[in-house]
Amino acid sequence: MRIAYLHSGSIPSVYANGVHVMRMCDAFTDAGHEVVLYALAGTAPADDIHAYYGTRNRFEVHTVAQPATPGLGMWVRALRVRTELCRRGVPDVLYGRDPYALLACSDLAPLAYETHLMWQDRGIRAVERLLLRRANLRRVVFVSQALADDYRKSHPELAARRRVDLVTAHDCADPVPADGPVARLPGREQAVRIGYIGHLYPGRGTDVILALAGRLPEADFHLVGGTAEDRAHWESRSRLPNVYFHGHRPPAELPPYYRAFDIVLAPYQRRAYCAGGIGEISRWVSPMKLFEYMSYGKAVIASDLPVLREVLADGVNCLLCPPDSVADWERAVRRLTEDAALREALGTEARRQLEERYTWRARADRVLPAVQAPTRAGSR
Repeated sequence: MRIAYLHSGSIPSVYANGVHVMRMCDAFTDAGHEVVLYALAGTAPADDIHAYYGTRNRFEVHTVAQPATPGLGMWVRALRVRTELCRRGVPDVLYGRDPYALLACSDLAPLAYETHLMWQDRGIRAVERLLLRRANLRRVVFVSQALADDYRKSHPELAARRRVDLVTAHDCADPVPADGPVARLPGREQAVRIGYIGHLYPGRGTDVILALAGRLPEADFHLVGGTAEDRAHWESRSRLPNVYFHGHRPPAELPPYYRAFDIVLAPYQRRAYCAGGIGEISRWVSPMKLFEYMSYGKAVIASDLPVLREVLADGVNCLLCPPDSVADWERAVRRLTEDAALREALGTEARRQLEERYTWRARADRVLPAVQAPTRAGSR
């Protein structure tokens, strides 16, 4: 099928939504579909978008600008996307996370809407309500079961629509080779290397990691990611010699870091936010870094939050700790530091479950609506 992925964010960028979108387009292409991604112009430096993200396929990324018109910019851009779709050829399926563009184009082709949070902005909620009523809507994709449950409560009419499938599809990762380059990290050669990869926004647990580093001077802590501003904020608050901030790295450069760590952390707090503090997502979050940790067979320590228990099981594929109890996190780190066999067992099971349940390729098949591609002129 010909798929147009409608994205309201920038490509490339330093943000996780860009990684998610590029991974999905890559997986759609792996599945044999022809994909064009419509996005805003990039906010991160990259001469080659596909090399920056490390995609296997070179699907088309088409930039559609958004004017800086207060209150109207998103609508103007949505109409520009519609114009481009009509000019370049209407696809078989519209897929995406941009409710404005999906609504503006909803009469052109069957569509699937993916959502990662319940919007707080009244304007976006109004647009979404209209989108969810459109006749061409075929599928709504939720990134966690908790989010799906909340949508069913707030939009009971969705469950009553026979032609609309409601699908829960967690984030994913690609299976990776067991061997590969390993990052040469600063620090002590014999020290246990404890890693975190991701942003440093409020609610991501950076303060827990720094507190752990103070309690565990025998271990080295490595934080990879974060904007320059967030990194500077936390570096100014940490003078510990066993803490290393590596800053943002393009997604394609992350594999050697994953391989270098002995233990990895996902210390999500009870309140966690998107970039710029927009959207409190702790109830619904499905963090990509968690699945990437699993794909590398790493021993994971994660926050014991209900939404994470949709994927994680304490003592089976990870260790779970109360989000804000540094003492419990310290005990978990010490337990794994002293028990290499447990680290290996947790990591092996996590990788097995990832490869069985949570790959991007499997997700691509799960989220696409069953739409018969029309016969094109001149085709047989």
